Amino acid sequence: MDISKALVAKSDQLNASDLTGAPIVATIAAVRRGDAVKPVIIDLVGMDGRPWKPSKGMLRVIAHAWGTESDTWIGRLVKLANNPEVIYAGVKMGGVEVIAMSHIAADFTIPVRLNSKQVKQHHVEVLAEPQTEPWRAQWQAITNALTAAGYEGDGKQMLATAGQVIGAAWDHPNKISAEDAQKILAAVREDHHQETNA
Repeated sequence: MDISKALVAKSDQLNASDLTGAPIVATIAAVRRGDAVKPVIIDLVGMDGRPWKPSKGMLRVIAHAWGTESDTWIGRLVKLANNPEVIYAGVKMGGVEVIAMSHIAADFTIPVRLNSKQVKQHHVEVLAEPQTEPWRAQWQAITNALTAAGYEGDGKQMLATAGQVIGAAWDHPNKISAEDAQKILAAVREDHHQETNA
């Protein structure tokens, strides 16, 4: 049997060669049924419709961490890397492996079968979920209020304007305290209210 076709990277799916430069962190968008060889297909956000078809070993890793009900996987994050040592059809081709996951309490290591004779201990780390820093939402509210009141400009100008409103100055929006933010919003809304009623 000539396996040369099996060695050609399919452009319709995520391949190990896509991860040669660096691992990727991706959000799971959907999980669907595959075929006998790759029974599960995982769609990832931002992969241009190219799904990840995990090996049985990697499915066991995911199921160990998140359970076997695939609906619960949606919206969670995986960090995927290329392991160049993975053998497919007797040839060292590399494979996509999970190296970190969100929604797990601690790092873990489980045995994963490489082939009929070899098992390796596969380690997965906790992948911290991205947190939106509180100041970003606060700054968005301030810029929205300033824009609604007719103020214009880039981030630096808006920061200066926000400071002028209450007689303060900052070198970065994350320096604005919650108390000052409330004062700015109140003052801007009051000014806006007076102008619209004038």
